[in-house]
Amino acid sequence: MFKRAVQFVSDNSILLILGAGAGLLWANLAPTSYAWLSDLNLAAIPKAFEPDFAWHGVSLHYLVNDVLMAFFFALAGKEVWEALLPGGALRDGRRAATPILCAIGGMIGPATIYLVMVALSGQWTGLQQGWAIPCATDIAFSYLIARWVFGKTHPAVPFLLLLAIVDDALGLVVLAVFYPVHAIHPLWLLLSALGVGTGLLMRRSGIQSFWWYLAGPGALSWLGFALSGIHPALGLLPIIPTMPHARVPAKTSHWEISHQAGTLDHFEAFWKRPVEGILGLFGLLNAGVTLAVASGPTWFILVALLAGKPFGICLTGLFCTRLLRLHLPAGIRLREILVIGCAAGIGFTVALFVATVAFPKGAVQDAAKMGALASFLAAGTTLLAARVLRAGIPSTHAEGR
Repeated sequence: MFKRAVQFVSDNSILLILGAGAGLLWANLAPTSYAWLSDLNLAAIPKAFEPDFAWHGVSLHYLVNDVLMAFFFALAGKEVWEALLPGGALRDGRRAATPILCAIGGMIGPATIYLVMVALSGQWTGLQQGWAIPCATDIAFSYLIARWVFGKTHPAVPFLLLLAIVDDALGLVVLAVFYPVHAIHPLWLLLSALGVGTGLLMRRSGIQSFWWYLAGPGALSWLGFALSGIHPALGLLPIIPTMPHARVPAKTSHWEISHQAGTLDHFEAFWKRPVEGILGLFGLLNAGVTLAVASGPTWFILVALLAGKPFGICLTGLFCTRLLRLHLPAGIRLREILVIGCAAGIGFTVALFVATVAFPKGAVQDAAKMGALASFLAAGTTLLAARVLRAGIPSTHAEGR
């Protein structure tokens, strides 16, 4: 019973929801104490607990957002990397073309709507850098909503999952390129390159434990990102491809799946549940905004997610089928694509993270966070769209065949 409860909490990101909800309540009921927690500096730890090392300048917020969240993005990177490996979902260009293009459309649509709304509001200077916030799709929650709407076996579910993986991959690139934490110093990336090279040598030497990859290559890569100006939460991504994986070369020219779990599988198995706790802390420290801060950025982000995602994804799906003559999987029509787009409008985790790096701490950032949190409303629009469009239900013509 206990194991089933833990599995349910892990599979449905319950700790993240509880953490975000607790942060939101705390900030509104006791804003002073919440502000103290958010700004807590680890230098305040009594010296008896850290006599040989000073945590000067390292806040709890930095520890969670810049250090611990690296493991969350590493797990997301693992999903992307495995999808690119031989036999992965993104390896088959014909099968993956439509969801890949829809993911791109699902980023362009919200970004365009956001920028247009900002321009029309006359607040371009100061708000334009938030364009990437509504581009995000929360894999866990959008996938959960899709399963509720379509059922576990409907082809729309893996279609959405593939779309969300591509969205995450593009989102990581956007974070690295457009949101440096300070001026870029590219020479420090040589540390990350050294980490990757060390990881490849370790794999060639047959080292299997993921701890060695984290302690050596991972630390070098994270430090390289932190010193170069690229957000350090992305610092573990380069070492993911260096870890041994379960796909091994077969005797033929093809690849096969090994019966033994690889280092990447052990890495995911160990860190999956701790990362849920990290996400709970992330939600607690970042979702604490007062309801009174809702303003322009809140509505721009919310509208861009709720309208821009389905618009961009559906329009791209129409472009793929009508102009490029690409085929949708059996059981998926444009109405299902529209519902998938609605589900992809849940930005939450990644949107909340991008909001923390897109704007400096203050009222604008809090308003942007509110928009990311409110994207849960996409669950309701998804259910409504599915009911109105009868998505997932075969057409009468199809049933008569």
